[in-house]
Amino acid sequence: MATFHFELVSPESLLISAEVDEVRLPGAEGEFQVLPGHAPVLALLGPGIVEVKGGEAGAKRIFIDGGFCDVSQKGCSVLAESAVDVAEAGPRIDAIIAEAEKDAQLLEHAPLDEANRRIATLRSVRALV
Repeated sequence: MATFHFELVSPESLLISAEVDEVRLPGAEGEFQVLPGHAPVLALLGPGIVEVKGGEAGAKRIFIDGGFCDVSQKGCSVLAESAVDVAEAGPRIDAIIAEAEKDAQLLEHAPLDEANRRIATLRSVRALV
């Protein structure tokens, strides 16, 4: 099976740099999958789980709290705001939810709707961890 180069980078470290078969990403507008030969795209990522399958990386699940994804002929790069293996993500997601709920108490109308959407997304991701 064909592979492509994938990198997942957070401010703390380079988490993955490997040839992979596929990557599923939490896009800001919905989940999407990158396979070999994917068309070039630059996408905003929301909080969620990055699933990496096949190739040198094997199978990995990493929680990210948003970021950007760049797909090009060279492969796929994710620049995450923060990232942690799903096995260790529970406490971090809980802390992010608590902070988001605190911040949401100060908001009104449209910004409050956006904050509530983020909290709901984080709660959905937490249920998967």
